[in-house]
Amino acid sequence: MTSVNLDALDLAALLCSRVCHDVISPVGAIVNGLEVLEDEDDASMKEFALDLIKKSARQASARLQFARLAFGAAGSAGAEIDLGDAEQVAKGFIHDDKLSLGWNAERRLLPKNKVKLLLNLILVATNAIPRGGRITVDIDFGASTAETRFTVTAQGPQARIPVNAQELVAGRSATGEVDAHGIQAFYTGLVARAAGLDVSFAIDGDIVTISADPAV
Repeated sequence: MTSVNLDALDLAALLCSRVCHDVISPVGAIVNGLEVLEDEDDASMKEFALDLIKKSARQASARLQFARLAFGAAGSAGAEIDLGDAEQVAKGFIHDDKLSLGWNAERRLLPKNKVKLLLNLILVATNAIPRGGRITVDIDFGASTAETRFTVTAQGPQARIPVNAQELVAGRSATGEVDAHGIQAFYTGLVARAAGLDVSFAIDGDIVTISADPAV
């Protein structure tokens, strides 16, 4: 494995591509729904189009709110983020027929990079259960902020550690490069190191466990 060297412009471009990829689908569905409203006279089709627009608008909003915290600056250096806000946007992002989210942590403020890392670990976890299942977040706050630990488990049929995730989170790849498909895992590693945490993966049957512990 070779260390990935990615300049700031390429990192920004790949992250923007990732965010756009997540939002294109619901926005496209809104456009389709509006076209149906314009062209159809049938009442049932108009009702279907309105339902599609409402659902897709909620989905697009949830994905943008999640991206704002997971990828955005979220305040100046040293800023903190409320875990209650993180829980809310995570549940909005995950809310669908295939996935559910359990959140076992009290509401308190944590440094922004730690919260951004947690949200990105949840994204990695969604890729561990492609056929759906349940993601559970557990936080051990320890005696101080520096001792905070995250555990994100993903349980579902055909669970697996996402392809290349371990290497990319560690900042490495087979070619020394990263593409739009791998940028989120690579970015997770960048945030982890900025937060002073090491990320590790384990799998046992249909459960994938992703842990973030204080770096040694």
